[in-house]
Amino acid sequence: MRKKPKRLKVYKIHHEDPEPEIIQRAGTIIKRGGIIVFPTRCLYGLGADAFNADAVDRVFEIKRRPSQKPILILVEHRMQLERLVSHVTPAATRIMDHFWPGGVTLVFEAGLTVLRHLTAGTGKVGIRIPGHPVAAALVSSVGRPLTGTSANISGEPGCQCIDDLKPQLASQLDVGLDAGPLKGGAGSTVVDVTGDMPRILREGQISEKEILNLS
Repeated sequence: MRKKPKRLKVYKIHHEDPEPEIIQRAGTIIKRGGIIVFPTRCLYGLGADAFNADAVDRVFEIKRRPSQKPILILVEHRMQLERLVSHVTPAATRIMDHFWPGGVTLVFEAGLTVLRHLTAGTGKVGIRIPGHPVAAALVSSVGRPLTGTSANISGEPGCQCIDDLKPQLASQLDVGLDAGPLKGGAGSTVVDVTGDMPRILREGQISEKEILNLS
């Protein structure tokens, strides 16, 4: 007889004013190497300690994500970039000033502290300050960068509602934060800021024109 997948433990959480005790509980799980599913502006994501190699490996395994595909990370504030990137260009600073938190993921030259797993050997790392209140509170509670990859099997659509998580994925997670249905649609705009001029890798919430008009 086939064993049923483990049922994911889910906490309901307010999407604009997240309950501190739930955030603290989820943050503790992440600090212990766990992986949770949490809301971002458009889709649910998988959160793990971005400095914990075993936890990051689990994210790749759960998503069945190819090792050559990098995973972006979420930070609480721009001061954390000092540990994560080797250089911040003037163009990157202008984009952060205008569009963070949320909206834009910036791709930097990775610093020495960034796990190679996250960069997929590219030497670059995508970083964003989250705009969703739950995601922002979670990053703040953990006090360390978190993975911000979508909660899906690699190559499949993202998840707007936590109840729509694939059972084989949900059964491998430690806890879920359910803020209700999310808006879906385009994710963050991904911009490579390793050169003098920003280069759009994926157009999303913020248009290419808006980004390039800052240059």
